Amino acid sequence: MARGGSERRAAEVTAEFDLIDRIRMRADARNDVILGIGDDAAVLQPPAGKQLVVTMDTLNEGVHFPPETAPADIGWKALAVNLSDLAAMAAQPAWCTLSLSLPQAEQAWLDAFIDGFSELAGRHGIALVGGDTTRGPLSVCVTAHGFVDEGRALRRDRAQPGDDIWVSGTLGDAAGALAQWREAKPVVPELKARLDRPTPRIGLGLALAGIANSCIDVSDGLLADLGHICDRSGVGAEVSVTDLPASDALLSVFESEARRVLQTSGGDDYELCFTASSQARNAVEKAGEQSGTRLTRIGCIVAGQGVRALQDDGSRWTPPSVGYTHFVS
Repeated sequence: MARGGSERRAAEVTAEFDLIDRIRMRADARNDVILGIGDDAAVLQPPAGKQLVVTMDTLNEGVHFPPETAPADIGWKALAVNLSDLAAMAAQPAWCTLSLSLPQAEQAWLDAFIDGFSELAGRHGIALVGGDTTRGPLSVCVTAHGFVDEGRALRRDRAQPGDDIWVSGTLGDAAGALAQWREAKPVVPELKARLDRPTPRIGLGLALAGIANSCIDVSDGLLADLGHICDRSGVGAEVSVTDLPASDALLSVFESEARRVLQTSGGDDYELCFTASSQARNAVEKAGEQSGTRLTRIGCIVAGQGVRALQDDGSRWTPPSVGYTHFVS
């Protein structure tokens, strides 16, 4: 029995290192990576005059993506949600690490996963420099590092009364795809693409440095995430629900009330919500043009606290919930 157990453990170790080797061969190199995958830790060289921005997100099967999601899409999304955090801080992506928990060591699954991961990494010049693999339920954890000029990081705690509130792209598409999936309906391809492969707004985040007063990426729902800005800045916010940007696909599938719920509290948008002085409107619009990103002004920061969603007549509109919350049944 002992020998059989040892042989199984040896096979597992071999399989683990085989997986690591497959990942290492796909990792891109950067001049600031002194030592990458293959040692106990990476050795990295931050550039002079830059501050390091670090973020980490975990994606679990059945929580962050349906079980039937293609591995390439899981790879893309695992990196995208972290890049979205860097975008919200106006940070230029640099390095990342990857921790994979897999039920079993399937090379075909891993190759497809790395295809999606590497495709997005290549677009933003971010290098995979280390991580871990282990057996367990399917779970992906990425830590991403980026650079920002000293004192230039966008933050949540600097919104000011009178600021405009802006959002990038459109809202509610990913939540719409999840709603259709949960109801066992055919999922509109355009909505599914937004769920499976969100677009991190790196270019926009970099362009907003020095223009926006505060910023956050919309992951748990617009009202919930804007609420974080309000809490940290000690201000309130008023948002026009009729001004929220919607894609043609969302407009074609969901009637207005259901659409509002998806846009305000659905989550998984990974768009940027930011505030800027009303005097900076031209600069904001130029940042959107420069980055090729649609921008919509949806409200304003006010004195007080909390977020109020308003209809055209000024009356308050209240969604069933303000956003997704973990550990709440």
